[in-house]
Amino acid sequence: MIQERIAVVDPFSGRLVGEVRVMSGEAVRIALDDAAAYRYELDRHERSTLLFAVAEHIADDAERLAALISAESGLSLRDTRHEVQRGRDVFRFAAMEALRDDGEAFACDVSAAGRARRAVTHREPVRVAAAITPFNHPLNQVAHKVAPAIAAGTPIVLKPSERTPLAALWLLDALGECGLPHDAVQLVTGDPREIGAAMLEHPAVEVVLFTGSVGVGKQIAANLGYRRAVLELGGNDPLLVLDGAGIERAAELAVTGAFANSGQRCTAVKRIIVLDSLADSLAQAVAERAALLVAGDPLDERTDVGTVIDEAAAIEIAERVQAAVAAGARLLAGGNRRAAVIEPCVLDDVRPDMDVVARETFGPVAPILRVRDADEAIELANATPYGLSAGVVTGELELALRCARELRCGTVNIDEVPGFRTELTPFGGVGDSGLGVKEGVRETIRALTVGKLVSFPW
Repeated sequence: MIQERIAVVDPFSGRLVGEVRVMSGEAVRIALDDAAAYRYELDRHERSTLLFAVAEHIADDAERLAALISAESGLSLRDTRHEVQRGRDVFRFAAMEALRDDGEAFACDVSAAGRARRAVTHREPVRVAAAITPFNHPLNQVAHKVAPAIAAGTPIVLKPSERTPLAALWLLDALGECGLPHDAVQLVTGDPREIGAAMLEHPAVEVVLFTGSVGVGKQIAANLGYRRAVLELGGNDPLLVLDGAGIERAAELAVTGAFANSGQRCTAVKRIIVLDSLADSLAQAVAERAALLVAGDPLDERTDVGTVIDEAAAIEIAERVQAAVAAGARLLAGGNRRAAVIEPCVLDDVRPDMDVVARETFGPVAPILRVRDADEAIELANATPYGLSAGVVTGELELALRCARELRCGTVNIDEVPGFRTELTPFGGVGDSGLGVKEGVRETIRALTVGKLVSFPW
């Protein structure tokens, strides 16, 4: 029998929280045909007004939406409330950007070969965009594709993760309630392989937006042909704790960066690289803070860290922690597993060749790697195929600026976690962390439009 529905299950309780349709490749092609035929009749002001209305819709339903995301993802209410706020910000920024005209005017009589003409630039929407989003930010990742597309006037067909599609469906309903025509934004659900293939095969798709694993991202890149892509993939982000760092501040950033969102963020702190002279104090402070965190039921107000996406993911994380301990790392806090819950884990004396840091560990693990000096810290931070984000804690300005210059990644945050950003700023990485133009509301609008030059007599 062909499966017709996909069950969405709470990773903590195992209860059914919803179902979505399994759409065929043919249904996806029809959606893309409809998107290709659609042309926005809403002008800039109308699109901006609609986007502001969606932002307020998110704010008005914030508590219910946060609980929905917690139920489908296993993330704590503490985390999902923050995500809902970020999602609202995405729509607010997109509303503002919809009003912004970045066109330029040029005089054409500036050389002997010129003419008495003026030339102006403006941007036009691409025909259709296709987008695929992951499980770890069920609302915000969708918002970062959909809101800029509306601002740009670009029709978009989006496939949310089949594991966490319910927030995306809520958002689609909200868009309709706020007056967006159906064909402007369409959601497709089902087998990611069949849907992804249908998206890449459709001739009208001019831009592909993908956030997810490196393996799938590289497959997409290999099959794109002569089309544009925004590929935001994994990360192995370091927090460097160097000369002059305040231990309490560094520990606060390490714990926040490693354990927020159950550690399931491409920009999470996945390696704490610290000078030997500071390591003992930092390790103790991080372990003490981690031990105070409550892991468990994501819908319990007392919970700091919910589940990872499923028990299989939790088992893999626990096995990596156990392998690191067997190879000589010291477990300072947490690491125990209960079904899909991993207690926030702090490991000291981790070596770069251990799987827990050599590969991207997508969970609440804070591995501490000790180095002799800043030279070794920067070299180790760069010794990875990824290059997404980094955080640097130091009391020395010159050292901070050196890190900003020499760290090979898309973002360097001084005295902050690697993942700090606003929804408007550019976001993306190098190497296995990404390919193509960056994300962020303004950058995505540019990715979903093409420039045109028009000249006329003057």
